[in-house]
Amino acid sequence: MPPKHKKPPIILSVAGFDPSSGAGITADIKTIAAHGCYGISCITALTVQSTQGVKKVESVEGKFVAATLKELVSDFSIAAVKIGMLGSAEAVQAVAAFLRRHSIRNVVLDPILKSSSGADLLSKQGVKYLRERLLPLADVITPNIDEASTLTGIAIYQAADMEAVALQLHKLGAKNVVITGGHLDPPTDYLSWNSGKQHKIFTHKKIMTSSTHGTGCAFSTALACNLAKGKRLVEATRQAKQYVTEALQHAVPIGKGTGPVNHMLKKSS
Repeated sequence: MPPKHKKPPIILSVAGFDPSSGAGITADIKTIAAHGCYGISCITALTVQSTQGVKKVESVEGKFVAATLKELVSDFSIAAVKIGMLGSAEAVQAVAAFLRRHSIRNVVLDPILKSSSGADLLSKQGVKYLRERLLPLADVITPNIDEASTLTGIAIYQAADMEAVALQLHKLGAKNVVITGGHLDPPTDYLSWNSGKQHKIFTHKKIMTSSTHGTGCAFSTALACNLAKGKRLVEATRQAKQYVTEALQHAVPIGKGTGPVNHMLKKSS
């Protein structure tokens, strides 16, 4: 008889499609595979983009997103969900309705509002729905400093500003918050839980590389994988940060613009 293999945790990525595979669905699938998990996906938007930026965005109809999620949850036992670019208010509503209907643990929301090249990836109405309807349903939200500022209306200029923003995100309904500050000097990430009563600060050295596309996607997906594998929040965050650090350190230049991190570098146990 062939040897029996342990089933890997199944991670659902709900995100947009980046044809350059630096971010979005295809980058998430690589990250999930690197963590020894099995990735399934629901595409919320199609983009025309490369390492040189986003040129065009076409949202997937909300009904199609809802139908995809319904089909997947009927077939798979989902251990974690990573939510990235949603692209439209309809998609935000569809994902929120899905989460309310099904008791799925380890929901990580990466509230992608703009591309790194500055293109809007979610309408004002979509941001409103994300803040009011989706954010409270996630187990962890992982905004970068610009996204956290947009959601709260509080600017982050330095690491000391992160606490007030995290507290405001908790007031909006966020259970656990990781504000990523890779652009700060030094790069600083702020983890907050227990309504802001507990927090941990992660600092690290600046990595000099032009291959930084998709760091937020890589982090949030790695966090979802680590949570699905039973790691506690602080340790899951630490390991996700280590994964991104190594993916940056060992990235190779790909494309003519801002290249992707090395998603497949690390094979986690």
